[in-house]
Amino acid sequence: MTQAQLEALLQRLTERLAVALRSEPFDLRIGQQVGAELVQAHIASAEGLGRTVEVIQLRLVRDLGLVADDVEDRMARLLATVATGYARALRDRTLDEQESIRRAAMMARAQAERALRDSEARFRHQATHDPLTDLPNRTLFTERLAAAIAEADRVGVCFLDLDRFKVVNDSLGHQVGDLLLVAVAQRLRRALGEHLVARLGGDEFVILVEPTAGTDDMVEVAEAALAAVGEPALVDGHELTVSASIGIVERPAAGTSPMELMRAADSTLHWAKAAGGARWSVFDADRNRRELARYALSAAIPVALDRGEFFLDYQPLASLRDGRLLGMEALVRWRHPELGVLRPDSFIGLAEETGLIVRLGAWVLAEACREARDWAGDAGDAPFVSVNLAVHQVRRPELVDEVRDLLRRTGLPPGRLQLEITESTMMSTAEEPVRALRVLADLGVRIAIDDFGTGYCNLAYLRGLPVTELKLAGEFVTGLREPADDPATRTDERILASLVSLAHALEVTVTAEGVETAGQADRLRAIGCDAAQGWHFGRPGPAAQHLGRSPALSGTALSGTTV
Repeated sequence: MTQAQLEALLQRLTERLAVALRSEPFDLRIGQQVGAELVQAHIASAEGLGRTVEVIQLRLVRDLGLVADDVEDRMARLLATVATGYARALRDRTLDEQESIRRAAMMARAQAERALRDSEARFRHQATHDPLTDLPNRTLFTERLAAAIAEADRVGVCFLDLDRFKVVNDSLGHQVGDLLLVAVAQRLRRALGEHLVARLGGDEFVILVEPTAGTDDMVEVAEAALAAVGEPALVDGHELTVSASIGIVERPAAGTSPMELMRAADSTLHWAKAAGGARWSVFDADRNRRELARYALSAAIPVALDRGEFFLDYQPLASLRDGRLLGMEALVRWRHPELGVLRPDSFIGLAEETGLIVRLGAWVLAEACREARDWAGDAGDAPFVSVNLAVHQVRRPELVDEVRDLLRRTGLPPGRLQLEITESTMMSTAEEPVRALRVLADLGVRIAIDDFGTGYCNLAYLRGLPVTELKLAGEFVTGLREPADDPATRTDERILASLVSLAHALEVTVTAEGVETAGQADRLRAIGCDAAQGWHFGRPGPAAQHLGRSPALSGTALSGTTV
């Protein structure tokens, strides 16, 4: 209150007490009412009560002209009731405030408990469901799958992944991608309402089929899912059409687990992706075992390199004019501690897929140069060593420096190193790697194209490449079989003759691969082929078994080819 409001309040209360002092009969309740009004006016301190009583008493005695002797007894009793009313009102207000606080605390606690229950409930429509699509998430799906395995005779899952979904995110943005996922989820739920459809994350969905009578049931579900996903969708103004790949696993419930089932489904999904997508694939146990074995083999390559389990065999390259040993091709072998000696076709592909071919290829190149340094020829003209380079090696910017440093460290003359590059690698190589090959050729290193004729190279293109030798693929030589007058044989022979003639016109040496018989060697010699390699000239083996021997005499006519 302002000062004026306070004075008006005290004046009004004083006048009520003055009236009470004069009135008959004498009513003490007025004093209690005045004390209560003081509390209601928030004059609630002990000092406030004392000062207020003093002011009122002075006002009654001095300003209102009341003689103390006339009203002394009444005034004392009346002011006492003021104090009593004040105390009671103050007590009641305190109790009311405490009750209000108690009720407020109870309401706050009730609200907090209700909010906690709501929060826990929301944490549970979030712990088991995907917030974007409202489909069951991985947690709920795993629980349902475990229950199905425990209760059903057979169980199956379809693991679905959208094809090239990253393109949508990258080109149109993640918001459009999210809306597309919502549309796909709605379609799957609509098309497969009788089955549990869950989103595992990203663009991965999974369908639980229970019960199932076999693979045919699973295929029917997978085709329905592919059809639903493939419908055009209008998303944020964009008409989008997507496809999906599905991995199908169906098996007896006994003896399996959710983890094993999903791992098999994931592998099968990758088979569908590798086959081009927009399709389903069914789990194949034999294929899965083979792929697991391949994975284990690829994972062991780095350790095998560290342990020195790889070694080199060599196959001679002989002159078709005089049978002289011109060079030897290095062929890597793996002395596996459990599987025995493995040929390159068992692990080279794995090394290329995983990128380990760079380290393995570097070891082969270094080992071949180190061993070739000590080779000696009959007339002092030591044979060259030929080493295959993988596409990853050719594309490495460090290739020139690595070869130059290797030749310096081993002391091998550049002219005694030949690098073999496949035809497809040469054709797909960008300008920078071709420049690197030119630098190596300028150093004196021989550059050969391996398996020529199996790709899409043409001889005219070779004019601009630093190639010194063509190695004709063994498929051409295989056609040179008896009898010589067979039409197919004559056709293959004319093709070979044309290739040899054109290669010589470009001043490129020609070596035929896969020569197995003396007859094939004679006919290759007749059409002008420069050199050859194959079992007729020697089996792959340690370099020492070929040095100092005539390859044309040491070989045996055998069937089949080797690597």
